[in-house]
Amino acid sequence: MYFAKNLATFAVKLEIFSNLKQIILADQLGTQHIFETSPRRIISLVPSQTELLYDLGLEDRIVGITKFCVHPYHFKSTKKIVGGTKKVHYEKIRLLQPDIIICNKEENTKEIVEELRRICRVWVTDIITIEDNFRMISDFGQLFNCRIEAQKWNDKLAFALSDFKNFIKDKRVKKAAYFIWKNPYMVAGSDNFINELLKLNHFKNSYDTLGRYPEIHIEKMQEEGNPEIIFLSSEPFPFKKEDGHEIAQFVPDVPIILVDGEMFSWYGSRLLKAFDYFKKLHKTL
Repeated sequence: MYFAKNLATFAVKLEIFSNLKQIILADQLGTQHIFETSPRRIISLVPSQTELLYDLGLEDRIVGITKFCVHPYHFKSTKKIVGGTKKVHYEKIRLLQPDIIICNKEENTKEIVEELRRICRVWVTDIITIEDNFRMISDFGQLFNCRIEAQKWNDKLAFALSDFKNFIKDKRVKKAAYFIWKNPYMVAGSDNFINELLKLNHFKNSYDTLGRYPEIHIEKMQEEGNPEIIFLSSEPFPFKKEDGHEIAQFVPDVPIILVDGEMFSWYGSRLLKAFDYFKKLHKTL
């Protein structure tokens, strides 16, 4: 009788303890998620977030990635590729039996997210500002029980950000156009991470009143955008020097510079490398 009573008490305590381990978090779209334990099988459909998960020490938990997840390099041979960011192979994802799928509001479509929710929980990030980036890292720290690593990354990023702001504080603000696509020509506008990093670098976006990623006509650049400097990104469209020559016909006196798109558009841990890249970029201007 005594044993049975104590066993029942132990069972109650165990249940209480289990509930305390429950993870209750809202993603950056405000969707609340409840996990009984930290997810063990992760599929990431966002290249920059795949890199972050790796840097947080979660390599063994990642079971699926996109074909655009190029960092770390060895993942392309050790992880299952389940498609791209806009088109995914649902059956491949289902067979991997994930506990969670990591998506992003901009990188992945609403239709993809809704379909994936039929398979398992989908965590969606929404990164516009650097503060959003800090929150994402903290969220991952709680979600995947790697709080110490997440805090270390946020501390490193906070220090690097402060250092870069000190570096940039006396730089004159210049008007800039940041090209992301050709045929048609498209640039980064407002309400996106690229624009935030342009502002951080003391560049006034020439097209920040035309929406998020407006299509523009290069023959009208001087009258519509009037940039003092033009950046041609390496992604999503891989601009080359020849593309710069084409644009230069319409803005002959404006410097045109090829830039690493990962440094301007990848969030997560990549931002740490971006600050050093930006310093080198400014020294060449």
